[in-house]
Amino acid sequence: MKPKIFFPVCVIAMFLLLPSCENRQKSPSEYSHSADVIVYGGTSSAVIAAVQVAQMGKKVILVSPDKHLGGLTSGGLGWTDTGNKAVIGGLARDFYHRLYLHYQDDSAWKWQKKNEYGNKGQGNVAIDGENRTMWIFEPHAAEKVFEQLVSEYEIPVYREEYLDRAYGVSVGEGSIQTIAMLSGKTFRGEVFIDATYEGDLMAAAGVSYTVGREANTLYGEKWNGIQTGVLHHGHHFKSDISPYVIPGDPASGVLPRISTEDPGVFGEGDHRVQAYCFRMCLTDHPENRVAISRPPDYDSTQYELLRRVFASGWTQVFAKYDPIPNYKTDVNNHGPFSTDNIGMNYDYPEAGYKRRMEITDEHTSYQKGLLWFLSSDPAVPAEIREKMSQWGYAKDEFTDNGYWPHQIYVREARRMVGDFVMTENEVLGKSPVVQPVGMGSYTMDSHNVQRYIKPDGFVQNEGDIGVHPGDPYQIDLRSLLPFSEECSNLLVPVCLSCSHIAFGSIRMEPVFMILGQSAATLAVTAIESKMGIHDVSYDTLRTSLLEDGQVLELENIN
Repeated sequence: MKPKIFFPVCVIAMFLLLPSCENRQKSPSEYSHSADVIVYGGTSSAVIAAVQVAQMGKKVILVSPDKHLGGLTSGGLGWTDTGNKAVIGGLARDFYHRLYLHYQDDSAWKWQKKNEYGNKGQGNVAIDGENRTMWIFEPHAAEKVFEQLVSEYEIPVYREEYLDRAYGVSVGEGSIQTIAMLSGKTFRGEVFIDATYEGDLMAAAGVSYTVGREANTLYGEKWNGIQTGVLHHGHHFKSDISPYVIPGDPASGVLPRISTEDPGVFGEGDHRVQAYCFRMCLTDHPENRVAISRPPDYDSTQYELLRRVFASGWTQVFAKYDPIPNYKTDVNNHGPFSTDNIGMNYDYPEAGYKRRMEITDEHTSYQKGLLWFLSSDPAVPAEIREKMSQWGYAKDEFTDNGYWPHQIYVREARRMVGDFVMTENEVLGKSPVVQPVGMGSYTMDSHNVQRYIKPDGFVQNEGDIGVHPGDPYQIDLRSLLPFSEECSNLLVPVCLSCSHIAFGSIRMEPVFMILGQSAATLAVTAIESKMGIHDVSYDTLRTSLLEDGQVLELENIN
């Protein structure tokens, strides 16, 4: 069985709520731009890729649909999922070194003394003095470093520029010639890098990709397809809880945020993607706290299922309020009903811009409502309500967005299907990687994918998988490359060619930075050697990667 492969379609709705192609009276030089390499995206991978091109002496332009640079790294995910830090080298390690230097300055500790914070973490060291790196940090500190990088390397950045996905990608003789934005700006380059979370440029260029989970039989995997009955991590219902408005009565209807669809057959593939959320930056420090208020569209019935979870005795609300500097926290999902908005994002990967905004707004409404519910609803245990009332938004974070993260956590969207597909077999060391361009080490981590009704009439979550690879693993060069006949000058370091469950490990922000640098190195090497990106000698590329501090293998790993 082949994976479901999608090709770009014309999405007219994306033009709504976005700038139209205006200023057509301008001269071509005002809206036409060119460089050796065009990087599309505002993620951490995009910034690092652009820096690497500039560092290698080639002209680069960073075209970002986002106003803020850094994606999730500057968007609230300050509790870095690192795994084995020894595999993080090159510009990625330099990024965390720059954060270390930031926090060596006493002025960075505005609300908290440095020695009060120390090296907190559940096995995750924040300040690594020996290696001069900082792995846990505030959102604004990360964004400051990204801005310093593009300034230091004098990289032109075009912000809030959205790719015209219907008509904006000009392809000739198997390669991208130009890309056009909805604003009318066009960008020409020899090589293009799609470093978005969504893979929009990849899709619009006609490159094969998939969305959702592959069947386990496709690549000989165990943990990829539908995983009904598999309960990892603890983010599932541990008590029998009725999904019906009147408990036990199907005729009364189903509570909000529970699917009535058949969950599917164990091990088979489906269209569903793991849940999204916002990684909120909250604080309990009174001088920096903005009180949580009742959202205008608050609907307490959306949280009825959580009322029943509390009634069952569950109390672990604050288990993933991970501490970051200055009395703040990176809040992540925890438990059967939490910040993950399960099942509300299935159409996001392929959606037009307008629909993505609607999905993002719905996730915002859900999470803000959840915070208000936890601090005010009588069904919430009193000790939880009292503790929740001490938390609020950090007034010095996301100041131009109402103290709310500017980046939704797109845990997965499209994934390219290329000549080489990274699977759990490579991650678990069962199959060799012969052309490594970086390494990963984090658990194969998929958040819940659906919330459904079991045959016994009770509610359950599905898709939450956590399988540790044991040793760090290598990521193959070919997983960054489309089929050569589909596009000969595009590299994809974020929505790379891999299975759903392999992406569960690869999708960590340090790995995206590593792969962004490697993609950029290949792009420049191809340009300098006047070769296609598919034709560059791996040995040549490997030499350059190692010279730049990339880690391609580790020996004697315990």
